[in-house]
Amino acid sequence: MAPPDARAAPPASMADDRISRAFDYATQSFAVAAAEVEKLRHDPLELFTRAAQPVLWLMLFGEVMAQVRGIAPGRESYLDFLAPGILAQSVLFVAIFYGISAIWERDLGVLQRYLVSPAPRSALVIGKAVSASVRALSQAVIVYLLALALGVDIDLNPASILGAAAAAAIAVGSALFSTFSLIIACIVKTRERFMGIGQVLTMPIFFASNAIYPLSLMPGWLRVIAHLNPLTYEVDALRTLMLSAGQSDYGLLLDFGVLLGTVAILTLIAARLYARMGY
Repeated sequence: MAPPDARAAPPASMADDRISRAFDYATQSFAVAAAEVEKLRHDPLELFTRAAQPVLWLMLFGEVMAQVRGIAPGRESYLDFLAPGILAQSVLFVAIFYGISAIWERDLGVLQRYLVSPAPRSALVIGKAVSASVRALSQAVIVYLLALALGVDIDLNPASILGAAAAAAIAVGSALFSTFSLIIACIVKTRERFMGIGQVLTMPIFFASNAIYPLSLMPGWLRVIAHLNPLTYEVDALRTLMLSAGQSDYGLLLDFGVLLGTVAILTLIAARLYARMGY
């Protein structure tokens, strides 16, 4: 009679097959992400044009509102409070319009080539989300440099793992909103409708969060909406990880749990809708 451990262990061929399928899945996702990132390499000016908005928010809005006492909690300066929120806003504004590329791909026939490939639809969605994260991280470098120039108390300790965790929060937040954008694109299917809906959604998502003011200043009904808003948890994570004296209101475990859970749900929805977009 075989030992219990031997009976429970799967055959080596099954384990190898799972590893092979996981590797193929990752390769397919990477191929889609690489194709999207290549577009950014050919048009690097896009990064600088998109950087105009966070520059205006930090240098104009931030400097003016810093003169108003009582907005930032505790003894924290308002610019310190605002910088992570503007970084999250920058990620949101880049990612929320990412879905329009899917509409262009459908009109140019690229989408049909994706759909006839053997790659799982979820791998295509994840590949696009990864490429959006790369764009967001590139944008984050500009916001970090501007925040440092304005005297924001950024955590620059090279021995700290917080920098890597902040990059993870940026990447996951971008993946979340780019996947949400892809879902919108799959539903509306036209550039005009997509741009209209994107413009309608961005500002409510931004203002119904803790990006530019603490939740304690909100009326009760808006505070409830803010607690349901994924951007609130991204901002909370960035405040903890980006600033030297940053503190989390929810805890990083909850912040990342909400973000990753939302990404997983949106990826499943987007994978189902993306398969039907070409018809």
